[in-house]
Amino acid sequence: MEQSEIASAVTDAVMTILIVSAPMLLIGLVAGLIISILQATTQINEQTIVFVVKILSVFLTLIIFGPWMLRQLTDFTERIFLLMGGGG
Repeated sequence: MEQSEIASAVTDAVMTILIVSAPMLLIGLVAGLIISILQATTQINEQTIVFVVKILSVFLTLIIFGPWMLRQLTDFTERIFLLMGGGG
């Protein structure tokens, strides 16, 4: 493998990580923001509420987007094996 191929593989790996993790991170961020706003308006400052809601939302996101995420990771693995095998 040449340096350009390795750099391309690393770039592909980072992009795959970002794409696969994006749905869970965004849903967790939105859920935390909504619960924080609700806590601020009701003056309930219990940290476990945010924690439980984030865990449940990320878990549900994983269930919903799991097949898509698995397909993305499988495609990436196939690309890496093709690159290591010399393209064919």
